Formats: sequence, structure tokens, C-alpha cells
Amino acid sequence: MTASNLTPIPELYVSADSAAKLKLEAADLPSWDLTPRQICDLELLMNGGFHPLKGFLGQEDYDGVVREMRLADGTLWPMPITLDVSEAFAATIEPGQDIALRDQEGVILAIMSVTDRWTPDRLAEARGVFATEDTAHPTVNFLVNRSGPVYLGGPITGIQQPVHYDFRSRRNTPNELRAYFRKLGWRRIVAFQTRNPLHRAHQELTFRAAREAQANLLIHPVVGMTKPGDIDHFTRVRCYEAVLDQYPASTTTLSLLNLAMRMGGPREAVWHGIIRRNHGCTHMIVGRDHAGPGKDSKGNPFYGPYEAQELFGKHQDEIGVEMVDFKQMVYVQEKAQYEPRDEVEEGMTILDISGTELRRRLQEGLEVPDWFSFPAVVAELRKSKPARARQGFTVFFTGLSGSGKSTIANALMTKLMEMGGRPVTLLDGDVVRKHLSSELGFSKEHRDINIRRIGYVASEITKNGGIALCAPIAPYEATRGAVREMVEAYGAFVEVHVATSLEECERRDRKGLYKLAREGKIKEFTGISDPYEAPKTPELVLDTENLDVDYCAQQVILKLENMGLIRA
Repeated sequence: MTASNLTPIPELYVSADSAAKLKLEAADLPSWDLTPRQICDLELLMNGGFHPLKGFLGQEDYDGVVREMRLADGTLWPMPITLDVSEAFAATIEPGQDIALRDQEGVILAIMSVTDRWTPDRLAEARGVFATEDTAHPTVNFLVNRSGPVYLGGPITGIQQPVHYDFRSRRNTPNELRAYFRKLGWRRIVAFQTRNPLHRAHQELTFRAAREAQANLLIHPVVGMTKPGDIDHFTRVRCYEAVLDQYPASTTTLSLLNLAMRMGGPREAVWHGIIRRNHGCTHMIVGRDHAGPGKDSKGNPFYGPYEAQELFGKHQDEIGVEMVDFKQMVYVQEKAQYEPRDEVEEGMTILDISGTELRRRLQEGLEVPDWFSFPAVVAELRKSKPARARQGFTVFFTGLSGSGKSTIANALMTKLMEMGGRPVTLLDGDVVRKHLSSELGFSKEHRDINIRRIGYVASEITKNGGIALCAPIAPYEATRGAVREMVEAYGAFVEVHVATSLEECERRDRKGLYKLAREGKIKEFTGISDPYEAPKTPELVLDTENLDVDYCAQQVILKLENMGLIRA
């Protein structure tokens, strides 16, 4: 197993001369602009990270993977790697055609020979792969609400890899890592999969795992797409680099993996194992609740704590990588050192800081003790996550036309500007329509585009430390969820449901819009001929019927103070 893990692995790239010729030929082909997720998948297809796949899955392979974790030929493969596209694009493509796959700047990365085109049952895929239809699962939510409705399958011919301008010396293809291991004489390599910063418990865990496996250590963090709300990869990589000198010299290396995670728990663990085998690893640390997405909409974990280890262990021989069980490391106060939880003597004092508690300490500028993390890591985290009262945030008002959203938002803007400290921007629905979305109508598709534009602008304001106040109708739950994801990548998202009744909104209607809608003169009017999906778990609910504007704005201020976003 160790020898085969270090020989070169097949790649899907053509030679430089052939690539230049293909680029010219591909200029006239139908083109698909890849999404960030698809770019991650394509890179690992081309460089061998997804070996033995030779392209995006066709329907027969897809069906086998969803049902049984196997390709049509019986090869173990747990995760569908699919090219999802729009119905409009799919309608122009027939099996047998070639298409150019381009990055978001229009650069041709590969040519795909389309063999299959089909409309999948995405709920069946969610059940088969992720064992749930609950959209609280981030990838199920993406699959059901955001992915393209048609899949194209077929082999790809790689022309060039996506360009990365960051941490270039840390980005290695599978063959580059295999060559590095051969050069250093490493024969047993244990991989540590992570999407979080490394603290002292992780350092102790990985050091022990490598020692027990008598292997060198590859810290192999995901820097593609992880879970919404995770710390950005720029900060995480700086944290990893800060910890490297804590390991014995020449025993450990760091390489970045441009993977779009699916947070698929047990199946994801098997997938990660295959990917690490392709990168030349012989062992992998599989953690408790490995790649788990958190809790479902009822507050229960999506997967059992040891399901990933059990499924990995069942298929370990086929994966070709030996599992190293995650041992939960805890700090024992009396011994001033970390020990495996199950080896701590009775009566000893165990100290721990949860992820939630760490975030609270960072948000509130409180001390993070040296026994928990390295000072250099904490310093990097404080740079990217300043105290919450200095971060940008978004307040997103949603409600029916006439509910009072814009009026409350204007009052809130005045109060926040009076306090000072951060710039405040109001993104009112009507104003955005005029300046950003004047070409759009009021179909569901166009409403979604308008709300996503508002979300994008709000996320940029939030990222740069400002306050964005949004006041569109935003009738659809899935679209509001997508905006929340955009904003929470950079700061807090505070959803305020202005829950004024339809009857009261109609009574206030000075423009006569509701009357025209009831007469059928305005089509697709929210609350009359088009539904309004009320938020299920907003941060705040306001019914303005018997409350004045100043009181409502003050309730939002109090909520922001309670969340630590502003200080009175």
C-alpha cells in the first residue's frame, strides 16, 4: 500500500502544446461559467485528487453513488461529483457535444464531452447521500434551493488549473505531494483534515497520532468551500503556519486542499480518505462527528458521533488508507498537560473552552488562556474577528408591503448615526429597485435576483465594518437564507420580521396597490396573488399595528445591544 501511494497518479491535463491548440478550438464551443463549488471539483478532477473519476458523473454512475456509494463498475465512491446547470443552458446542449468550462473571469479551464443530460430527483439525492431532507443541513439547502436543476455528465480534458494567488507555496497537487514525500523518504504519512484553526489540543492530538502510527504528519486543511460561518481560510492558514514550529523539525508539513466540502458526515469521511490516498497518505485521523454540519432544525445532531469512524472502518481496505481514531484531548489542571479524555484519572480537574465560548471571548475582547491556544493563533484570530461591537453587521427587515419596514429602518438609521462609530447604509427595497435593479420585473426569479443583489451589497458593507439596513419585502425563505449565508461570512445577520397583518397593511395602503392587486390589475403581488413565507426563526418580530415607530426602532436597538453589536 505504501509504495503505490507514492507512485505518480493519473492526471487529466493535456500537454502545454495541446492545451494551446485546444484553447483556440474551444473558443467557438458553448461555454458554461463554473460556480465556485464547480471550480473546486474541476481542479481535483483534473489533478487526480478525485481519481479514478475522469469527469463529472454520468447518470448511471450518479445513481450508483447515491444509492450504494459505488460507481457503475463497482468502485467505491461516496459523493456525487456533478455539473449542475440551468434549464436554459441545458436546453441548448445535446449528448455528444463538447462544451468549454470557464472560470468566473471567462478563462477556459477544461473541455467536457457531454455524454449525459438529466433532471435529477434532488430530494432523493439528499436522502441517499446526506440521510436527510432537512434544509438546516447546508449542502441539502444548497442542493434543494440553489443548485442547477439539470445535470450534465461526461469526461473532461484539462487545459489549465485554476489560478490561485494566495499561499502558492502551500498549494500542492497530489503528484507534487507524492514527489515531496519520496524526496524526503517518507513512507508512512498521516493526514489531518481540518477546517478550523489549530489550538493546543489539536497540536497534541496530531502529534500523538503521528507518533502512534509511526508516521510523518501532513496537516491538510480545506481552503475551498466549508460550512457557512466558518473562519475564512486566509486567517486559518496564518494560524496553521504559526503552529508549525511546535512540531519536531522535519516531521510535519502543511499543504492546502482546494476542496468544496459537503459536510456529509460518514460519507464525507470515506470521501476524504480516498482523496488523501490520492495525495499519497497512508493514514488519516478520523474525528468524532467527522465533517458533521451541526444540528438539524429540531436541535439534534445530523449524524451520530461515531458514524463516520464506523463507515470508514467498514471500507478501510478499499479506501487504501488506515484510520487513526480521534482521541479527544483535554487539559488536566493538576498535571498542567493534555491527556486523552478516557485516560484522565478520577478526581482530576478538566479544563475546556468550547467553540461557542471561544467565539464569545474573542467577540468581547476577553482573555484566551495560554493552556487553550497559542498566543500567535489568538493574535491572528483577533485580527480577523475583532470584538463584536467593532464588527460590521446587517439588519434585514422583511414583511408585507405597507408593514412599516422602511419607516422603522429609517428611524433606526437615524439612531445609529446619532451613536456614531460606524457608517450606516440603508438599502430600501424601492430605492434598490431604482438604482440596482431597474431592469427587473416582479417574477419569482427576478425578485430573487433583486434580493440577492441587496444581500451582496449588504455583505460587502458588513465585511468592511459598516452597518447595512435592508428593507425589502423578501417574501421567500430560501432567498433570505442565501442572503444570511452571504452576510454571516463577514459578520452578524439580524433578521427582523415586521409581522403587521395583511388587513392592516391594506388599510394603510395610500398608493392603492392592494386594491389594484385584488382587481387583478397587478399580477404576482405579495400577500394577494403571490405568497409571503414568514420567517421561522427571526432574531426579532415586530407587529407595528399598535406600536409607534420610535418604539419599534428602540426594540431593534435593544436587540443589537443584547447581541453585543452596539454599545449604548
